[in-house]
Amino acid sequence: MKKTFKGLMANETIKRIRLSTIDGLTGYKISKLQVFPFADNTIEATLKVFTTKQTGTSNTANFDDPTLIGAVYFSMDSNTASYPEDMTVVVDEKIFNQDIYITLHCHNSSASLNYYLELEQVKLDLNEATVATLKDMRASE
Repeated sequence: MKKTFKGLMANETIKRIRLSTIDGLTGYKISKLQVFPFADNTIEATLKVFTTKQTGTSNTANFDDPTLIGAVYFSMDSNTASYPEDMTVVVDEKIFNQDIYITLHCHNSSASLNYYLELEQVKLDLNEATVATLKDMRASE
C-alpha cells in the first residue's frame, strides 16, 4: 500500500510528517521523492528527509548521517531557456515507523518549492518494530 504526501514549502522551513502509531507495527520506506517549482523563478535549493526532528536547515547533505533518508537538489534559472535540473537520492531503503521531517533550504533566494513524497507501507512484526524504533532513538542522540 502506498501513502502519499504533497505540499508547498517555503525557504528555511521544516515540515513534520506524522507516521508513528501506538503499536509501531506499521513501517514505511521512501519509494518516490520529487520536487516541482512553485513559480517561474530562479531557484537553487536542497530538500532533505530525516527520521529525526531537525533544529534547522542547510544546503549540505551528509550521506554519513544515519537519519538522512532522502535528498533532492533542485536548480532552475528563469533567465535562460534551460530546463530545470534536479538530482534525487533516496539514501537507502531504510524502514522507519516514526515521524519523519522534511527540510528546505534555498541557496540563493527565498523561493518556495512543491514536494511529492510517496511511501511504501510495510507490515512489521514485533521484533522489526522494536528494531526500527530503537534505531531512530539511537540516531537522535
